[in-house]
Order: sequence, then structure tokens, then C-alpha cells
Amino acid sequence: MTYTQLNALLDEGVLARLKEGDGDALAVLFRRYQRLVFSVAMKVLRDLGEAEDMTQTVFMEIYRQISSYDPTRGTPKTWILKITYHFSMNRRVHLKTRSFYSEQELTEVEQLLPLLDPWQMNYPEKKRLVEQALTTLTSQQREVLELAFFEGLTMAEIAERTGVSYGNVRHAYYRSIDRLRLHLIDAFGSNVKCVRKEVSRAEA
Repeated sequence: MTYTQLNALLDEGVLARLKEGDGDALAVLFRRYQRLVFSVAMKVLRDLGEAEDMTQTVFMEIYRQISSYDPTRGTPKTWILKITYHFSMNRRVHLKTRSFYSEQELTEVEQLLPLLDPWQMNYPEKKRLVEQALTTLTSQQREVLELAFFEGLTMAEIAERTGVSYGNVRHAYYRSIDRLRLHLIDAFGSNVKCVRKEVSRAEA
């Protein structure tokens, strides 16, 4: 298939072509998701150079892991985001052990890690937990969170798109993080503490 033909396919079709060894399919995915992957990596790593390197790493991992993609467990976008968060969080822990960051506390992204890592839960259970967590948010909080995490927009970009003031967007974002954190603590209990212990052990 030509690049133009590949670019006309839905994401699922592009991944199918990538599974068949079509290298141009990766270029199509890169064009579609480069900005999102970079934005997520930047949120986690808080460093421009690291985020740029991570973007390259993620697409190499997509190429290497393409045989493991299972469409019954989520959309291509969800799969790409999971890879991005997983490798970005691992890199963040690695950088923390080398005192790359001045702060030591867990960030809001790290505290939401159980939403991105299913532990022993199967996909339907994980999906149900996420849906339950999102119902605890107001419509504005949910919209802001989805634009930040699933489209990679900054607070300023969300304000511009929604017409809501920058201050209100920030307030909605952090309120949504707090609500999801409480829901996770109730849902996971000791597993959330386990995440913190693992990261603390890595830092030590």
C-alpha cells in the first residue's frame, strides 16, 4: 500500500499493516500520535530533552510490541498511551534515583499509576473501575482530565479550546485528580500503598 492509502485507514487498519511488516504504517502512527506521546512524556518527565527521547523510544516499542496488540483489550490509542505511560514512568523513577529532580514527593501522575497498570485485574474489570472513577467527576472536570491525559493538551490549550479561564481549568484539573485519587485509594487499598513503596524503594 502507498503512504496515502495507509493514511486513509483507521488506526486498527494501520496496526494490522504494521503487524504484517509494513514499515510505512509506523510512519503513519508517528504522524498521528507524535504530539500526544510527546505531551504525555513531557507531563511525566518534566524535561524537554527527556520527552523528545521518550517519544522516539515509545514508537520503537510500538514497532517491537506490535505482535502483542489485542484489539479486544482496548483501542490503538489506549494501547499507545499505556506504552507511553509505562516507559515514561520507568524513566522517571530511573532519573529520580540519580537525583535528576529536586522534588521527592510522588506527582499526581504517579499517584494515578494504578489506573494505567491493571495489576491482577482483567480488562473489563479495569474498564469498569475507570468508568466508575470518572462518574465521580463533574462534566467540566471530566472534560479537562480527558483533554489533558488522552489528547495531551496543556492547561492553556484546554482553556483556549473550551473557552474556560486558565485558572478555572487548573482548578478543575487538580480537583479531578484529587477525586480520582480518593476513588483509587478506596478501590485498591493496599495496592496503592504498594506503588508508593516500590517507587520509594527504587529512589532509596
